[in-house]
Amino acid sequence: MTSPAKFKKDKEIIAEYDTQVKEIRTQLTEQMKCLDQQCELRVQLLQDLQDFFRKKAEIEMDYSRNLEKLAERFLAKTRSTKDQQFKKDQNVLSPVNCWNLLLNQVKRESRDHTTLSDIYLNNIIPRFVQVSEDSGRLFKKSKEVGQQLQDDLMKVLNELYSVMKTYHMYNADSISAQSKLKEAEKQEEKQIGKSVKQEDRQTPRSPDSSSNVRIEEKHVRRSSVKKIEKMKEKRQAKYTENKLKAIKARNEYLLALEATNASVFKYYIHDLSDLIDCCDLGYHASLNRALRTFLSAELNLEQSKHEGLDAIENAVENLDATSDKQRLMEMYNNVFCPPMKFEFQPHMGDMASQLCAQQPVQSELVQRCQQLQSRLSTLKIENEEVKKTMEATLQTIQDIVTVEDFDVSDCFQYSNSMESVKSTVSETFMSKPSIAKRRANQQETEQFYFTKMKEYLEGRNLITKLQAKHDLLQKTLGESQRTDCSLARRSSTVRKQDSSQAIPLVVESCIRFISRHGLQHEGIFRVSGSQVEVNDIKNAFERGEDPLAGDQNDHDMDSIAGVLKLYFRGLEHPLFPKDIFHDLMACVTMDNLQERALHIRKVLLVLPKTTLIIMRYLFAFLNHLSQFSEENMMDPYNLAICFGPSLMSVPEGHDQVSCQAHVNELIKTIIIQHENIFPNPRELEGPVYSRGGSTEDYCDSPHGETTSAEDSTQDVTTEHHTSDDESEPIEAIAKFDYVGRTARELSFKKGASLLLYQRASDDWWEGRHNGIDGLIPHQYIVVQDTLVS
Repeated sequence: MTSPAKFKKDKEIIAEYDTQVKEIRTQLTEQMKCLDQQCELRVQLLQDLQDFFRKKAEIEMDYSRNLEKLAERFLAKTRSTKDQQFKKDQNVLSPVNCWNLLLNQVKRESRDHTTLSDIYLNNIIPRFVQVSEDSGRLFKKSKEVGQQLQDDLMKVLNELYSVMKTYHMYNADSISAQSKLKEAEKQEEKQIGKSVKQEDRQTPRSPDSSSNVRIEEKHVRRSSVKKIEKMKEKRQAKYTENKLKAIKARNEYLLALEATNASVFKYYIHDLSDLIDCCDLGYHASLNRALRTFLSAELNLEQSKHEGLDAIENAVENLDATSDKQRLMEMYNNVFCPPMKFEFQPHMGDMASQLCAQQPVQSELVQRCQQLQSRLSTLKIENEEVKKTMEATLQTIQDIVTVEDFDVSDCFQYSNSMESVKSTVSETFMSKPSIAKRRANQQETEQFYFTKMKEYLEGRNLITKLQAKHDLLQKTLGESQRTDCSLARRSSTVRKQDSSQAIPLVVESCIRFISRHGLQHEGIFRVSGSQVEVNDIKNAFERGEDPLAGDQNDHDMDSIAGVLKLYFRGLEHPLFPKDIFHDLMACVTMDNLQERALHIRKVLLVLPKTTLIIMRYLFAFLNHLSQFSEENMMDPYNLAICFGPSLMSVPEGHDQVSCQAHVNELIKTIIIQHENIFPNPRELEGPVYSRGGSTEDYCDSPHGETTSAEDSTQDVTTEHHTSDDESEPIEAIAKFDYVGRTARELSFKKGASLLLYQRASDDWWEGRHNGIDGLIPHQYIVVQDTLVS
């Protein structure tokens, strides 16, 4: 390689290196600019967040003030009501409760949005300010570190350039020395070759004539060779020295090159990443905390709102016309309570206050009584049909007003097109065609309902008046008191509690109903019933009525069971007095069941007679109920768990948990051993529970004897069939459609042919229809056999 070519190559290498270093320097400058821009964007973002939350705090505060004004406007209106007592009384009604909760919710939202505004201003915005200050400070320090890293990197690159230049210089010297050495070697070879040729040419000459010349020439040649050899040795030494320097320089260059590449790699792969981490130090975590403060505030706002909405939803679920009606009548009892009965006002000393059934008016009264009975039968059937139509119409109205068209979730399914939102809203409940059609149908149905309601009330009023006259005539004419008792038990909705009755009416009626219809009801006494129905039944008993009279089974079984438990739980003095608590607990520790029952009997015999009668009646019923445990899932222990807390309270100062377990064990023992614990009817006179759910209902007979309910039913049957027990079934035709209300009642259509076996009572026949035996209502049929009417 010639020197110009070598020089050109060196320039190209240096130029390539300079270009590469220049690119790196440009990158380093751009890196700083990029980090500067990131810092500026970060500061701008934090400033925008501050401005956003500052504006949002203003909006929240304005919204809070508007909500406060809205609530105060209507609360002031409510407070300005003149009759404050009336307003206070109205608060117990479910619609007013919804209104109050709605206003409270508005005030609650007002307070919540004020709190939200305060959190934005005094918590979140200062956090963003702090994050902005921290970010600027950290970026400044990070930039100083980055500048130092870049300076160190440029220093390494400059060192590499110096080492490379030294390597190139030494390597050039080595190549130059090598060229000179090769030139010396060539001269040496050339000189040696000349000497050999001359010796060959001079060999034929005689040694005598030319000896001196040859010696002289040989000496010259030797001197020239030595000079060349000496020059060669010097150049060899120079080449060796330069070669060594070149090798060392190349080693240093390679080491520096490796170190430089490693430094560049470290800077780009690690240092830059660490530098960015220094710029971001704490930024994301601080921003996370600030935004999580926002989320916490918003979520707590939503939670508070949902709590208020849940209360309103619960109030909406409890909107109940029946309960409000009961509350209204209780609040204004003096307004709605029936007035005193009109008393007979004698004229001119006439003190006879009863109907005269003596001749000659007796036959007239008998005829009038029969006419009234016939008229009542027809009116009751007609009014029953009107009632069914009215109830069906009422159900239609309720279906109209309770249609579930309140879900507006589709309106919140926003799309990119606002037109789609508008079209969704336009198809909702509030569209004019939908409203007009619905209201027209509703008003037409309401008009028909009130027509039937008026007709039903007028018919019921007439029936009430005629029934009162009929009952008085029947009583006056000396009808069987036993029949009167039976009819009164089936038709009357009010039954007064006899002050001498041993079993409270609520206890007797609930047990009778459960014994007839609920012995196999799963979870009886364990599953809670409807609180509304429990209150209705309880209030009816407190008014002296018997809402469970008759054979109808249209009450909720769990609600009736709840009434029975509630009665015993509400007693001022528990059925098991506290003064015998310890004696009874001592009995529980006995392992022998018979011995335990004997000791329980001894403890209980000290109680009053009335208490023992109620206990005997109740536990006989519970024992009967436990015999159906496979169906109702209530064995003696489960019944004891349900009744233990209601029948016997644990005295204060005792461990409630352990004592309650002993109480439950005691009640379980009494349920199982009730026959061995309580006195029998011979030892303790009083009502006794029977498996049919009845007790001894006392009723005056014409001969002054008392007859049980079972006997009265048998007597009614005997009266009608003392001579027809072996007769053929009687054929009857249905006058109206009838749907059985219990499993024993038969259902049939108008004109159906029925077979009658015998009279079960004045109102019912035992018969068959379509191969099924059951009860047939007398008022719905025409008996073909005129001998039996």
